[in-house]
Amino acid sequence: MIVSPDRTPLPRDFFDRPVLEVAPDLLGRLIVRATPDGPIELRLTEVEAYDGPNDPGSHAYRGRTTRNEVMFGPPGHVYVYFTYGMWHCMNLVCGPEGRASGVLLRAGEITEGAELARTRRLSARNDKELAKGPARLATALGVDRALDGTDACAPGETPLRILTGTPIPADQVRNGPRTGVAGDGGVHPWRYWIANDPTVSPYRAHTPRRRRS
Repeated sequence: MIVSPDRTPLPRDFFDRPVLEVAPDLLGRLIVRATPDGPIELRLTEVEAYDGPNDPGSHAYRGRTTRNEVMFGPPGHVYVYFTYGMWHCMNLVCGPEGRASGVLLRAGEITEGAELARTRRLSARNDKELAKGPARLATALGVDRALDGTDACAPGETPLRILTGTPIPADQVRNGPRTGVAGDGGVHPWRYWIANDPTVSPYRAHTPRRRRS
């Protein structure tokens, strides 16, 4: 018998835990994005944990800034950053207020609103590629800096919510090094994904960017 995903919103205390507990537990959960053009839903298949002051790979490793302010706020909020002058990436804030940590949403399966996602991801060769990678995921969902600080646990109608979905059994969860993280932070096996899921992005080690002459 096929069991429908649980559409109960995740409570704030789900996120008020250590980030290394929250990250793998997000696999299989549903992201619901409300837009003026209609809703889009995504089932999370790949995430990465970033542990603030304990993690050289985290934006919050060196302390609070204007850019990372949301990471120090209450858990369950959305942290959106702009990278490489082109792309947005979306994170969910975890842990107690004042101690910055978060989970980068790396990939997922569009389960509703694929027609709308396709208009935003014209280069996708098929629907498995619509949200295969963190920038693609944010683009498919229509996420930009305007959503930075959004409370994903707020009651009522909100731009973005996280539903219980269908949690993934531990024996189907894999972990390994985070993609593209350099230096001491590159050794942490804090990327988590669903085994054999076709929407999971390929692993890429960090490659230093060359400056243009």
